[in-house]
Amino acid sequence: MAETTFVLVHGAWHGGWCWCRVADRLAAEGHRVYAPSLTGLADRSHLLSAAVNLSTHVTDIANLIRWEDLVDVVLVGHSYGGMIVTGVADKISERIACLVYLDAYVPESGQSMLDLRPRELPNALPVAPTPAETFRVNERDRAWVDRMCTPHPVACITERLQLTGAYRAVRRKAYIRAADYPHPAFQATYERLKSEPGWAAHLLPCGHDVMVDMPDALAEILITA
Repeated sequence: MAETTFVLVHGAWHGGWCWCRVADRLAAEGHRVYAPSLTGLADRSHLLSAAVNLSTHVTDIANLIRWEDLVDVVLVGHSYGGMIVTGVADKISERIACLVYLDAYVPESGQSMLDLRPRELPNALPVAPTPAETFRVNERDRAWVDRMCTPHPVACITERLQLTGAYRAVRRKAYIRAADYPHPAFQATYERLKSEPGWAAHLLPCGHDVMVDMPDALAEILITA
């Protein structure tokens, strides 16, 4: 099997740690895997500040791909990470072979995560993590996920993503829906995209943190991507 390069982008409150099981399985199959933590989160939580926004995180991933000189990348975004991978693909579409949205937001230009999921937010303070139980993480892993999650910068949620449309040049795209996590926006996106040309759609019977709950099934889908 030919080596594929995967860049795995976590969602809000999480970090590169959440991909460990999937990354191990992909690496065992001979693939290159990058699962960085975004600025201000997890092992980079010491960099948390009010200045960290969506653009910061798009730059985190775009610069990783550029400085590691990665090409033909399968770029995966979980949840909030869908905002990031869309922005990255808009900047460096020539390096992206496939975009994978894992129970994630699929934004249009001018939209923020807050637009896609309206909610009350604190003023200029980081947003406290959502409990793993709410995300329907399996019971065995809930304490671990709760312990590892860190506050998320508000500006990442409120900044609107500005796109040129270059991301549309990425021809292969997939949407993976976590069936056991109730989320009207994700469900509507899955229903819309499963019949869209150029999209592959998958449904997995687990909670929102698919990489924690079903790493084997997820790794298999990513390899076929």
